[in-house]
Amino acid sequence: MRELKKRGGFTLIELIIVMVIIGILAGVVVMNVGPRVEHAKRTRALAELKEMDTMLEAYHADSGLYPTTQQGLQALITQPTTPPLPRNWQGPYMKNRRRPPLDPWGNEYVYISPGNENPTSFDLYSYGADGRAGGTGNDADVVLWEE
Repeated sequence: MRELKKRGGFTLIELIIVMVIIGILAGVVVMNVGPRVEHAKRTRALAELKEMDTMLEAYHADSGLYPTTQQGLQALITQPTTPPLPRNWQGPYMKNRRRPPLDPWGNEYVYISPGNENPTSFDLYSYGADGRAGGTGNDADVVLWEE
């Protein structure tokens, strides 16, 4: 008589148990990493705002004025052609770009000049995760003047 050899491998029950354990671990990881991703986006937005603030100050130092709201952040990349024209534009102030960056949520940064919060200068901020003014938590605006 031939002897039957026992085959090695996993049973269906063992595979299901392993899959359930992996699912639980993945859920725990997502619950712990999710808030950190949103915090990282807010930190990136604030860093980009500070960088653009520095560029706008360089534009002001060269031109004697800030770009108007209509000229927008594009004035940091290409010389404005709408009045008031800068006296001594030394740009581009934002290198290697064709258009201003989007915030980490894919929305345009808000630029207003003269500003509402700072009438002698400009306001520059992001609407946050919801892309709308105001909000709380992750949806709160990311602004420089609260730093």
